[in-house]
Amino acid sequence: MPRRLAIILLLFVGSCVGDDKFQRPGPVRLTHDGDKWAQKTLRKLSLEEKIGQMLMIRAQTEFFNAQSPDFLQLRDNLRRYHVGGVLLTVASEGGAVFRNQPYEAAMLTNQLQRDSRLPLIFAADFERGLAMRFHGTTGFPAAMAFAATGNPRYAAEMARVVAQEARAIGVEWNFFPVADVNSAPANPIINTRAFGEDPQQVIPYVLAYLGGARENGMLTTAKHFPGHGDVETDSHLGIAHVSADRAHLDTLELPPFRAAIGGGVDSVMVAHVTVPALDPDPNRVASVSRAVIDGVLKQQLGFQGLVITDAMDMNAVTRLFPGGRAAVEAVKAGNDVVLIPADLNAAFNGLINAVRSGEIPEAQIDASVLKILHAKAAVGLHKARLVDIQALAENIARPADLALAEQVADEAVALVRDNGHLIPVQGSGTPAPLPAYQTPGPPGSRVLVVVFSDDVRTDAGRVLEREVRARIPGVNMFYIDPRIASGMSQQVLEAADRAQTVVAAAIASPSAGKVLRVNGVLTGSVSLDDATAALLHSLLERAAGKTALLALGNPYLAAQFPEVQNYLCTFSNAPVSEISAVKALFGEIAIRGRLPVTIPGIAARGAGIDRPGLAQGGHP
Repeated sequence: MPRRLAIILLLFVGSCVGDDKFQRPGPVRLTHDGDKWAQKTLRKLSLEEKIGQMLMIRAQTEFFNAQSPDFLQLRDNLRRYHVGGVLLTVASEGGAVFRNQPYEAAMLTNQLQRDSRLPLIFAADFERGLAMRFHGTTGFPAAMAFAATGNPRYAAEMARVVAQEARAIGVEWNFFPVADVNSAPANPIINTRAFGEDPQQVIPYVLAYLGGARENGMLTTAKHFPGHGDVETDSHLGIAHVSADRAHLDTLELPPFRAAIGGGVDSVMVAHVTVPALDPDPNRVASVSRAVIDGVLKQQLGFQGLVITDAMDMNAVTRLFPGGRAAVEAVKAGNDVVLIPADLNAAFNGLINAVRSGEIPEAQIDASVLKILHAKAAVGLHKARLVDIQALAENIARPADLALAEQVADEAVALVRDNGHLIPVQGSGTPAPLPAYQTPGPPGSRVLVVVFSDDVRTDAGRVLEREVRARIPGVNMFYIDPRIASGMSQQVLEAADRAQTVVAAAIASPSAGKVLRVNGVLTGSVSLDDATAALLHSLLERAAGKTALLALGNPYLAAQFPEVQNYLCTFSNAPVSEISAVKALFGEIAIRGRLPVTIPGIAARGAGIDRPGLAQGGHP
């Protein structure tokens, strides 16, 4: 190649690279320039473009061919409806979440930003960190585990990590923290997603998270207003009712939201729950109630930030308002952002018609859009909207951050019951190496581990198995779910009779739309299904004294099994919590976690039995 031509090509490539300005996250802050950009942008928008800014649709992170129908449909929706925000997620089926790679997420956000005339704001549900959706990222335990440590500083540190990793892939808005107070033990959808059952305990963790997130460039969300913790219905499946009076709401449900507002939270997500004390209309769930949003949230609590609905494709709202009417009612009530309208076209056109007919004042639309543009400017999207793909390797899954997540999970483990004969379990050391390609012999019978989950085809319990096998290579393992529990019962019980130690790991965590058969009734629940519960009851009946029940998730599980003698809680089913459970079980870490909730008939909030970790020689 001639030298002159090579220089021209290098200059061309350099100029192309220089055209891509990358985001440089700093603290969330609206500057004078940002306000000026927002005001100027708003004046140029048509009514259709303003309505589009108030809509947020879902995009699954996966590889797309540029000409694939799915990608073209996504891009067409963004352009046709002038969409202002995208909820980044991954595919799921039943209880299985098909996680993807952070590089694909960053490539997708960059491509969609390039395809959009105005900068998009990307949001996500990173309640336990990016590992909920993406491989190779930092995974934290659930919120309740943080409260079990007794250290709010961990919430601030988690917020820092989540913000750095999220901004690295192009996500600027996290739908967290959960400000709900989980006062109902049978709550099927909040449970471990809340920090606890006492508002004064919840508040320090909410405020710590807000500070850590906003300082590192992440918009925050207090949810689910006015409180989703005192219900026994999953609002993904039906209408949940908060029947408490106003005095109860003021002392239990509302204080964390009031504190979050004082702490500078950027947005509040409104729940699909009926609250007769705030709005007596049975068809007015909070997310479409002007009395709740304008009356309580804005006027009484003084919130001036972004108000966003919970997902509008949930059954609790779609059964009340068909077509685009739900979006119209949500905006009339005072929402600024309509999250995942069930019918995008109907929502878009319904809102336009409502403004043109005078049902919704255009001035209200302008005020909402200005808040949205201010939020975009506060995270720097008016200056740069792309992320640097090359920087992901420096900003995601840093060793120190992985160690932080492990430390939180370790300190969260709580020992609630202990008969003094089982914990710590004794390992068997490292086995002699086998010849190449030879598999281990049949499992021994000294230690039996039974993993109970909703579906044995998921990853639930696999990390736990790996960790136990590293300590007891000949462990006898069973995986049980409701479909096979009855057929496996005899085999499991016979194995329990032969074993010296039995570990029952129950993986039960809140999951949107999950339905189980409990006490003969199909219902949303965080309990064990009747079939698996029957097997666990039989196991405890025959071997309670030598059985440790690990609650990998729902800590209230022991109320379903009052005969349990050894009970440990991790408050989370994240992989890092499975590792911590095994370390605690084998005495490798000190156990000092405390219950953030009361387990009816079992233990009060604050309970926990301390156990020192064993030293190298096996002594305390």
